[in-house]
Amino acid sequence: MNDFEAEYRAFCETHGTPDRIELMLCDINAVLRGKWLPGDQVTKLVSGGVRLPMSTYAPNILGLEVEETGLGILVGDPDGRIVPVAGTLKPVPWAAGNVAQVLVEMVDEDGEISHLSTRRQLSNALALFGAEGLRPVVATELEFYIVKKRDDASDAPSPPDGLPDAQNYDLEVLSQSEAILTEILDAAQAQGLATDTLIAEYGPGQFEVNFHHTDDVLMAADTALMFKRLVIGIVANHGMEATFMAKPYAEEPGSGMHVHASVLDEAGHNIFSSVTEDEVAPRLKAAVGGVLATMRDMQAIFAPHMNSYRRFQPNSFAPSAPDWGLDHRGAGVRLPEVNGPGARLEHRISGADVNPYLVVAAILGGIHHGLHNDVDLPPPLDDDNTFEVEPLSHDWTTAVTRFEASEFAAQLFGKDYRRIYAAVRHDEIKELASIITAVEYRYYLSRL
Repeated sequence: MNDFEAEYRAFCETHGTPDRIELMLCDINAVLRGKWLPGDQVTKLVSGGVRLPMSTYAPNILGLEVEETGLGILVGDPDGRIVPVAGTLKPVPWAAGNVAQVLVEMVDEDGEISHLSTRRQLSNALALFGAEGLRPVVATELEFYIVKKRDDASDAPSPPDGLPDAQNYDLEVLSQSEAILTEILDAAQAQGLATDTLIAEYGPGQFEVNFHHTDDVLMAADTALMFKRLVIGIVANHGMEATFMAKPYAEEPGSGMHVHASVLDEAGHNIFSSVTEDEVAPRLKAAVGGVLATMRDMQAIFAPHMNSYRRFQPNSFAPSAPDWGLDHRGAGVRLPEVNGPGARLEHRISGADVNPYLVVAAILGGIHHGLHNDVDLPPPLDDDNTFEVEPLSHDWTTAVTRFEASEFAAQLFGKDYRRIYAAVRHDEIKELASIITAVEYRYYLSRL
């Protein structure tokens, strides 16, 4: 019996044999793709009898194959063999019947997980630390909006009735949404997702969940991915929609995915902790410097979509520059604590619309870069000698083009993955730029 067969048997002893298992493959956009497998056919999965085209890893956001990647029909669209990710077999409490889900990967003809896998990309970044006897510790925070059910996918969102314009930490808002939020937290517990606090965020219908810190970094990214699916499924059962879109409302705050990160040595000591109270340790400064120095190259990871760049406009309520500060929420990188086990950096640039594996890989790659290179660090925002740093780009094409040419991106992700990621983004830019919007019809059609 292999590990997954034992995991499946334990699942059945607890929950009964599932009617189906939903096989979930995370693509480049963190869209889950895959198949439904009848619960009594698990041996087909274990024996390698379930397959998908390898190109499933890298479609554009429309779900279309991107010719420039060199994948898909150009090379015969070969299949990969699906393998389950250990520890991710979970019940699906919001589904009708007895349903299970499991994250899966695809292996090539040599039995290796494809480099197209974003989860493998994160694993590769972790290996940089493992080779030095170091263990990153991370935690994510995810923001999302609940909106009214729309009649058409092109309709603008609107918040649920009866909410204040600014619901910032409003406990009454939590009580008003108690049925949905309680079900979300119960489902997260049923799936073993390490949720911490849940709060009402600033925007109407906006909420934030925090997850516990863990040195199981892959599972931390798995958790963010699975939580998104959980929220969307449960909110839909309540006749509404949930969205992790970066900026669903022009006049309201966007939704982000903040990442807290620290690093432990072989003895379990936090290498970011200062020996002097309120002083930033040299290795924490180095890590911050590395993250800031690589942030522009990685912006296409932190802001992958057209809508992502609305968070980088002036007065968008979100950090938008490679700067830092001590407990400064306006900074791109914030240091909530600098002493003891909790010493860490908080990366505040990413939208909630990201692929969590790639984002965490990019942040850890930046930390590793800083620990091994002499990187200039500007003064923090709360220093009297601080100066204004040039903001990150508010232009999607500029960010993708920079990523495409980035040596850091090639070193971290590999040249081929850098090429494929940029090709997918350029294709999306081309596809979406060809759509004439309602705004253009409204202001140009009858006036020009």
